[in-house]
Order: sequence, then C-alpha cells, then structure tokens
Amino acid sequence: MKNICVFCGSSPGIHPGYTSIAQGLGQALVQQEFGLVYGGGNIGLMGIIASTVLEAGGKVIGVIPRQLAEQELLHDRLTTAHIVETMHERKAMMAKLSAGFISLPGGLGTLEECCEMLTWAQLKIHEKPCGILNCFGFFDGLLGFLDHQVSQGFVTTKNRALVLEATDPEQLLDLMKPQLHTNDITNLA
Repeated sequence: MKNICVFCGSSPGIHPGYTSIAQGLGQALVQQEFGLVYGGGNIGLMGIIASTVLEAGGKVIGVIPRQLAEQELLHDRLTTAHIVETMHERKAMMAKLSAGFISLPGGLGTLEECCEMLTWAQLKIHEKPCGILNCFGFFDGLLGFLDHQVSQGFVTTKNRALVLEATDPEQLLDLMKPQLHTNDITNLA
C-alpha cells in the first residue's frame, strides 16, 4: 500500500467546508487504497482527516515531535505512531514514508511543509508528486504568487508545473497517480 502525506492545519479554520474537504480526502484515500501519513495530531484538520481514515478502515501513520506528544496532542488511535525529537526529523520521516504529498488549508507550518516538498522536488531530492487541494479558493493567493514568481524569472515554468492543483480530492489523486513513487528521499544532509 502506498501512503500519501497530507499537510494541514492544527485548527479547523472558520469555513465549515474545510472540515468537509478533509473528510472527503480521508474517504477518497481509503477508497483508493492509500494510507495516510500526517503530523500525528488529534486537533484541527489533522485530527479530522486521521479520524476519517481510521473510521473508514484505513491505515494512518502519525509522526509527531516528543514535545507535542507530551502536550497530549497525539491522536490515540493511530495505526502507527512515530515520536521524533525535532520538526526536521518529523518532515524527513514523513517524506520517506510517503509516495506523494497533498496540502490542505492550514497555517504557517502547512505552508512551510508544502514549499519544502516542492523545493525538494525542484532539486530532485525526490520525484514524488506535490498536490494542493484548493478548496474554496484557499490557495488562490499562493498559486497567484507562484505565477508571479514565474513572470519575474525566479521560478521556471517546469518547476511551476510541479504543483498539481485541484478543488476535488478524487481529481487531485487522479492527477497524482501517474507520478506516485515509493522511492526513499535521497540527498538529505
């Protein structure tokens, strides 16, 4: 079974549709026989997608720093839980366990994780698809900024094309499927 890593908020956000889209992605992952890798939390969209996958009979791997686990933020029903020491270890392990990456709405951490995986793809540290589930226009600003970076000569059109985008979970998974790999992340210093 291939795993998809999902980056998302530790808050549910203010739009009720964010919860629905997290649930929809969780159900789509199980229906298409993908496991979930995520940050291990029991709150916000993180907790919602993990609980949805588990309730649908899917596999969920959580990777969480010890400090957050000790604050009682670790989801208590995970298939597998990895407790690591640092955020850097967390991201490296999540990347290694995953065949592709999806970003849902979230805050600064979600943005940073999304951009890091895109940077790693650009540098050929991995060849795994990076998708953005642009529900309710949440990522319109980011996608517009990426286009601005292209127009200003800072991002090539080839690297801009690394960002797969859709508004529907099934559509995004369909875009990602041809590129899904299980190869390990390489060149991590």
